[in-house]
Amino acid sequence: MNYHWNWWIFFEPSLDGTNTYLTTLFWGLGWTAATAIVAFAIALVLGSIVGVARTAPIGWMQRAGTIFVEIFRNIPLLVQMFLWYFVLPEILPRDAGMWLKQLPNAQFYTAAVCLGFYHAARMAEVVRAGLLSLSRGQKMAGQALGLTLPQTYRYVLLPVAYRIVVPAITSEFLSCTKNTSVGIAIGLVELTGTARAMQENTFQVFEAFAAATVLYLALNMVIVFAMRAVEKSAVIPGLGNRVAGRGR
Repeated sequence: MNYHWNWWIFFEPSLDGTNTYLTTLFWGLGWTAATAIVAFAIALVLGSIVGVARTAPIGWMQRAGTIFVEIFRNIPLLVQMFLWYFVLPEILPRDAGMWLKQLPNAQFYTAAVCLGFYHAARMAEVVRAGLLSLSRGQKMAGQALGLTLPQTYRYVLLPVAYRIVVPAITSEFLSCTKNTSVGIAIGLVELTGTARAMQENTFQVFEAFAAATVLYLALNMVIVFAMRAVEKSAVIPGLGNRVAGRGR
C-alpha cells in the first residue's frame, strides 16, 4: 500500500475547528515547555535539599535522603505518573481528593510534580557528586570563619558545586524535557499528545510525528545553547577541568 504524503495538512483546520494542526502542535510545544520548566524548578530545589542531606554529617538526614533517592529513582516514571494521578486522590482525605480531581489543568500539575520528584532524585545525586568533589578544606574554612553548617553549605559549598556540575544539570534538564511525553498517559495534551491526536484524526502519521520530532529538537537545542552560555560563565578555571577529567 502506498502512503499518501500531505504536507499541507498542517494548514488545515484541526478537530476543534478553531485552529490549524500547525497551531495545535505549537500549543502542545508550549505545554511541553511549561511542564518541563516547572518540573525542573521543583527538581533543582528539592534535589539540592536532598543532595545536601546526603552529604550532611547528620545520620538521620543521610538516611532520609537515601530513602528519597532510592524510592523515586527506582520506580519507573510511568508507574509514578499513574500513582500521582489515579492513586493519590483516592488515599487522601475525601475533600482533598475531590479538590485534586476537580483542579483545572490537573494533568499539567500532576505531570509537573511527578517529573519534579522523579528528577529531584537524580538531581540529588548530581548535587551530591558536586559537593563530594570539593576538598574538605572548604567546609573547614567556612566553619573556621564562624559560619554555621547551613551557612557553610549556602555560601561556600553549594555555589562552587553548582558551577562544577552545570554539564550534568544540562543533561538532566534535557531528560526532563523529553520525559514530559510520559504525561500523555494521564491526558496531558503536550507535544506528543497533539501529534498523536493529529495522526488519529488525519491518518498522516509520518507528517505528524516528523513535525513533533523537529519541534522537540528545536526546543532541546534552545536549552543546550542556553546552558552552554551558563556553563561558560560559570566555569572555575582549573577546577572544572580537573573534576571533569576525574569523571571520565
